[in-house]
Amino acid sequence: MAKQKQQKSGGTTPKSAAEYYKLNTKAVDDLVDADESNSPEVSEEELSKYRSVSKFKPKEWMKALFIKFWFPAAVCYFFFWGLGTYVSDMLDMLFITAIALGIITDLLTNNMLRFIAKSDGANDRWMMFPKKGYYSFPANILYGGVVLAMVVTIYNMINMAFVLATGITDTTFLGVEPILFGVFYVLCDSLLVEFKHLCVRIVKDAMRKEKRANAS
Repeated sequence: MAKQKQQKSGGTTPKSAAEYYKLNTKAVDDLVDADESNSPEVSEEELSKYRSVSKFKPKEWMKALFIKFWFPAAVCYFFFWGLGTYVSDMLDMLFITAIALGIITDLLTNNMLRFIAKSDGANDRWMMFPKKGYYSFPANILYGGVVLAMVVTIYNMINMAFVLATGITDTTFLGVEPILFGVFYVLCDSLLVEFKHLCVRIVKDAMRKEKRANAS
C-alpha cells in the first residue's frame, strides 16, 4: 500500500527534516555583498510600486505655519487652560502665558524651523529673531508679550462687536481655546514678521540709493 501511494505521487521520496531547514548560504552571501555594481537594474515603474501612494507633499511655508501655530496652541492648552483654576488674576495669567510663549518660541519653535530647513538659513524668514544668541531669549519673551497683546485685542474686539450687535452683555461670545488662539497668534506673528522684512527692504533700498548718489 505504501509503495502504491509513492507511485501515485510521482515516485518521489519525502524530504527529510534536515533538507527543509537547509539554508541557501549562496543566496545569503549574494544579498550581503549586493551593491550597485552587481545588482540588476530596476525600472522606475517597478520602484513606484513600493513607494508611498500619497503624492501630496506639503510646501515649506505650510510646514512653517503649522509649527508656528502648533506651539502657541499647546501653550494655550497647558498654561492658559491648565493654570486657569490656580491663577485667578487675568493679568498674572497673561504675564505667565507671555513668558511661556517667548520661551517656547526660542527653544522649540525656532529650533524646529531650523531643523526642517533644507539649507542653513532657509527658514529664517519665518522668525522675528533668526540669529540664535544670548539676546534672542529675552527678546523672544518680550516679543511673545507683544503678540499676545495683539491676540487679546482681537478677542476683545470680536466680543465687543458681538455686544454692540446683539446688546447681550452677560455672555462671552468668543472664549479662549487652543485652536483659534493658535490661528490668531500665527496671524499676528506673521504680520509682524512681514512688517520687519518690509522695514529691512526699505532701509536697504535707501542705503543703495545713497551709495549710488555718492558714487555719481
